[in-house]
Amino acid sequence: MGVIPVARPAVQSLPAYRPGKGAAQAEKEHGITNAIKLASNENPEPPLTAIVDAVTAAAKVAHRYADHRATAVRERLASWLGVDAASVTVGAGSVGLLQQLFLTFIDAGDEVVYPWRSFEVYPVYTKLMGGKETTTPLNAQHAFDLDALAAAITPATRMVLLATPNNPTGTALRVSEMRQLLQGVSPSTVFVIDEAYREFLDPSFGDPVKELVPEFPNVVVTRTFSKAHGLAGIRVGYAIGHPEVVSSIDKTLFPFAVNGLAQAAAIAAIDNEDQINARVRTILGERSRVIASLKSDGWTLPDAQANFVYLPLGADADSIYLEMEKRGVVTRPFSNEGIRITIGSVEENDRFLSTLAEVAKPR
Repeated sequence: MGVIPVARPAVQSLPAYRPGKGAAQAEKEHGITNAIKLASNENPEPPLTAIVDAVTAAAKVAHRYADHRATAVRERLASWLGVDAASVTVGAGSVGLLQQLFLTFIDAGDEVVYPWRSFEVYPVYTKLMGGKETTTPLNAQHAFDLDALAAAITPATRMVLLATPNNPTGTALRVSEMRQLLQGVSPSTVFVIDEAYREFLDPSFGDPVKELVPEFPNVVVTRTFSKAHGLAGIRVGYAIGHPEVVSSIDKTLFPFAVNGLAQAAAIAAIDNEDQINARVRTILGERSRVIASLKSDGWTLPDAQANFVYLPLGADADSIYLEMEKRGVVTRPFSNEGIRITIGSVEENDRFLSTLAEVAKPR
């Protein structure tokens, strides 16, 4: 075939992002039927009728480019959040905004600090930009070790990334804890608070948009419509920060990244917040039920503040994951560490619990 183009070294060494396995793929691999997917932290309910109607209407003008800046979404978000529109930007999911943050602020050799294990795109984006990663281990409760984090952040640190609630462990930081960390962070260090699971968090943890962004110009909070709002397949998220920081981030938004359907869906989701909140309450109720059942059976698990639970299984993680998948319950494995299980419907959660009881003993 001759010589083919070779990717640049940073790309060759990238760890590939692994999406949650789909039910159909598991059925094909294991020769089974009726598999359920609890691997990607999706909302078990389809989008609200009002959202579907808004997307359908937007599709009628899909031959036209949407507003590149998603101005109407920014303005609606600003009103909803009680901030100035200049402090809000919109992107292709919070993961798209995280990529923009790296493109905006990280040069080769720049130091990026984050706890590990955490969201899997952090090492991908760091390596893509040629950044230098510094990670800190989780503590015995599978939460962030604040002392280790504080020690790892230096004047040379260009970016700090904190997923709270953390993916995959589900543990979270309080605003007071983040404020304490920020006291020792250089104003030139971008402090990213990744809140993809914000809606499932106990309100007592505080709100960094209201409590930290006005005080610290280097704080950026990212959120998404993928989880609580059920728009995972449409890709729309938002970030809040200082207007000058937002203006810089906007320069790395590739043209028309947030399409017209996504913009219409986001506005409809905000306008129907009461119905979204009702669905969140249902998920939280199921989360409590699943946790109570697991603990009653003897399982020990971290504090769950998102729409999933995490079972730290150590060396048994891979075998337990595989045995569950063979029985049609698809979860998200983290090799030699644990498995993450999305909170699904009542029936799906019951099936998870019964299947886990078949294949593993509590630990």
